[in-house]
Parts: sequence; C-alpha cells; structure tokens
Amino acid sequence: MTVSIGPHRVGPGERPLVVAEMSGNHNGSLDRALEIVDAVAASGAHALKLQTYRPDTITIDVDAQAFRISDGHGLWGGENLYQLFERAHTPYEWHEPIFERARRHGLTVFSSPFDHTAVELLEKLDVPAYKIASSELVDLPLIRLVASTGKPMVISTGMATVGEIDAAVQAARDGGAAGIVLLACTASYPAPPQDSNLRRIPVLADTFGVPVGLSDHTPGIGVPVASVALGACLIEKHVTLRRTDGGVDSDFSLEPEELAALTVESERAWAALGTTTIGPTPTEREGLRFRRSLFVVADVRAGDPV
Repeated sequence: MTVSIGPHRVGPGERPLVVAEMSGNHNGSLDRALEIVDAVAASGAHALKLQTYRPDTITIDVDAQAFRISDGHGLWGGENLYQLFERAHTPYEWHEPIFERARRHGLTVFSSPFDHTAVELLEKLDVPAYKIASSELVDLPLIRLVASTGKPMVISTGMATVGEIDAAVQAARDGGAAGIVLLACTASYPAPPQDSNLRRIPVLADTFGVPVGLSDHTPGIGVPVASVALGACLIEKHVTLRRTDGGVDSDFSLEPEELAALTVESERAWAALGTTTIGPTPTEREGLRFRRSLFVVADVRAGDPV
C-alpha cells in the first residue's frame, strides 16, 4: 500500500513526505515566490506544491453576499471572493520558472488544479502527481480528468463525509489514477488543534486501503508531528518567508526554520514508532550490566549469613 510521487515512496514503513505549500504567500511577486522555493529547498523538505487557478476559473466577478466571506472569519472576513483569489493566485506564466527553480534544487514539485486549463498547463510541465483540494473533492468530473493522466493523486478530505470521500476515491480509481493518498484535513484557516481529530487517520487508512497523511492548517508543528504516531505518511503545511510580511495565508504558515524543524521531528517521530517488542533493546544492553547485582568483597565460609 505505497504510492510513488516522483522519487519518493509514500506509505506505511516509509518516512513521512513533507510537502511545503506556497499558496498565495508569494504576495504577488515572482521574485518572492522563487525565494520561497529556495527556502523550502534549504529547509530539507521533500516537495513543493502550488495551486493552479485563475480568479475567473474558480469563481465569478460578482460583489454579492453569496460571493463574500462571512464577516466573522478570522482572516478574510468580508472579502470578495474574486478579489481574494486575484490576490492569492499564482499566475500561469509563473509556473514554469517556479518548477524550474524547484527541480534545480532537487525538490519534487506538483500542484492542485481547479479546472481543465490548469490540468493542461500542469501536463505540459510534466508534474509527477496531482493534489485535489478539499473544496474540489466533490468535483467528480475534475477528479476523473486528473485521474485520466495516469498520475498519482493526493486528495484532501476537509469538510467531506465518508460517502463523499468514497465517491472521490472511486472516481479516481475508475479514471486511472496511479495510486491515491488521502489527507485528513480540517478546512478552516487557521484550524484549532482540537478540531484536528487525528484519530481518523487510521480509520481512513482501514476504510479505503490507501496511505493517509495530513494537510494541516494549525499553528506550529505539534499537530503534524503527533499525526505521524497515528500513521500519517505525508504532511502538507503552508510556508512563507516571514509571517510578519503578511499575505493571505501567512497566519497559519510555517517560516523556513519551522519547516526545517518539522522535517527533522516528523522523521524522528516516525523512527520512534519502532515495533511492538517488549524487552531490552540493543542500546540498553550496556545498562543491563549495571543492574543490581551481588559481589563478595570479603572471605566467607559456606553457610555464613550474607
């Protein structure tokens, strides 16, 4: 039950694959986007992910209540969707230089498409895999289109019911996907840790028979590191250069030093899982020599009390 994404094997028994999501943290600057690529590579993370859409491929330019985020939203309250996506999208013409920079660093790079034009672009760039965003899990025609490329698919399950996940998995399988990885996800931004429900990770793995990871929007690295103990084999986190720079996703994004710590600590957590064996480990053998023991330091006769 493993899936290949570029040179990486994803599944039980494999080290967690750490994927850095750039999203809109380029803040409208290609130079900044390329700096983020450099920082991700320097952090030791394994892969970089983008989102591929234009504002007019994901919504319509209408300033009505149905197209505004609720006022109470912590980050984007009251914003018009079209204007938000205008700020956050990664222009199509930026993809090639971003992919080129990532590949030069040895990073695996792929993206989340939101319509057929995005798939066409990403196919030209020869992506090794595709990500389906939580919001698109119910777009079965898009899933079938992506699956028809014959590439592996990573599918986020935020907001989804078991029935909706099952329909998406079946569409991907029937469409010809070369393997599926599901991601547990809480699609709120930022997400409170208590809504992470990490115990669903093994449930998803058992139910669908695929590797399961975590797309995490909580602050910090505690939740994704903990997820490894529940079987998460891929961890996706948003990344920025500095949260103080601002940006649409900066509040729940990791800085490069934190991304580096996540990469180290998630692999350390995976290594610590070990086996179910109870008893002395090889590294404890030296300690066994110094357990309580009895040495005779004076002459004694047989029968003397000790």
